Amino acid sequence: MKSSYRYILPEVQTLLSSKDLFAKAKGEPTRLTYGEALLALGSENPNVVSLDADVSKPMKTFLFAAKYPERSFNFGIAEQNMMAAAAGMATTGLIPFANTYAIFACMRALDQVRNSIHYPRMNVKIAASHCGITPGPDGVTHQAQEDLSIMRALAGSTVIAPADPTSTQMAVFAAADYQGPVYLSLTRDPVPVLYDERFPFKIGKAVLIREGSDAAIIANRDMVVQALIAAELLSRKGIEVRVIDCHTLKPLDESMVLKAARDTGAIVTAENNIIYGGLGSAVAELLVEKHPTPMKRVGVGNTFAESGPYLDVIDKYGLTARHIVKAVAGVLKRKPARSAQPPVLSKAKACAELRKSRTQSHAGRKH
Repeated sequence: MKSSYRYILPEVQTLLSSKDLFAKAKGEPTRLTYGEALLALGSENPNVVSLDADVSKPMKTFLFAAKYPERSFNFGIAEQNMMAAAAGMATTGLIPFANTYAIFACMRALDQVRNSIHYPRMNVKIAASHCGITPGPDGVTHQAQEDLSIMRALAGSTVIAPADPTSTQMAVFAAADYQGPVYLSLTRDPVPVLYDERFPFKIGKAVLIREGSDAAIIANRDMVVQALIAAELLSRKGIEVRVIDCHTLKPLDESMVLKAARDTGAIVTAENNIIYGGLGSAVAELLVEKHPTPMKRVGVGNTFAESGPYLDVIDKYGLTARHIVKAVAGVLKRKPARSAQPPVLSKAKACAELRKSRTQSHAGRKH
C-alpha cells in the first residue's frame, strides 16, 4: 500500500500511532539545532555575525562564539540595545543573527524591532527560543504565547516557525539568503525529527506532508507532530485528513491553503500560540475573503498558561492530537454535502441533444 506521507522518516511513521513517539523517536529542541546551524552557516558566509543576550548556552550559540570570537557579541540582558546594534551592523553589509528568548525579542525589544529593524527593512535575522508555551517548566514569564501574532502584525515581517530540527537547519540557511528582516520561532523542549533531507523548505511555501481528502489540518512549529498523530487517530475511524506544514506564517502560502479548502471542504488550524492573530487568524482571513469554508482553530485560548512538563501543559491548554481530532470531527459536521453534478456531455453528444430539442420544439408548433 502506498504511503500517504511525504518526507516523513519511516521510523516516525511507525511511531505516530504509538504513545512512545516522544520517548523513542530521535528529537531535539529546535533552539539547539539553530545553534549548530548557525555555526555551519558561519563557515560558509563571513558576513554572518552572532549577537547574544546572555543565552549562548541555552541556544548553543557559544559554538559560534568559540570559533568566530571576532564575529560574536554578547550584550547581556539588554535586548533592546542588542536589536538596535543589529540594525546598525546591517547597514555595513553584515548579516546579524540576534539571539534571545521570544518573550524578550518581540515584547521587551518590540520598539527597536519595529522602528530600527522592520521600518527601514534592515537585513537582520531574529532567532527566538522558548516560543509559544513550549517552555512549560519556565512558566508564564518565559512563555511567549503571543510571538507569532505580534511579529505577523509588523509591516514587512517574515515569520518562520519550523516543525523539527531538519527544517530548522534549512530555515537558518534560507533566512541568511533572504533579503530583509526574518523572525525564527524556535522551541525550548525537544520535538521529534520528522523529515528526511528531501524536505523542500522554501520561505513562503507550505509543504503537504500527508495526503487526505476529508479535511485538512494546517499546522506549524511543534503542532505539526500533533497534527500527524491526529491524522493517524482519524484514519482508524476511516477519516483521511491532509496535513500541511505551514512553516512560514508570513508570507502565507495562499495557493496551498485555498487548494486545501477546495479539495477537502473542511479546515482545522493548529498552533502553539494564542488563538488571536496567528496562523488560525491568517487562514481565516484568507478563506473568508476568497473561499469561505467550514473551519476550526486550535490554539491557546484567552488565558495565560502555567508551569509544568511540556506535554502536560500543552494537553491542559488544548493543544494535543486529541484536541485536533475533536476539532476535525466538529468541522466535518459543518461540511456541506457535495451535491451531485449533472453528467458532462461530449461535444458531439451535446450537439445531438440540441438538435433533438429543436426538432421537438418545431414539431410542437405545427400542432
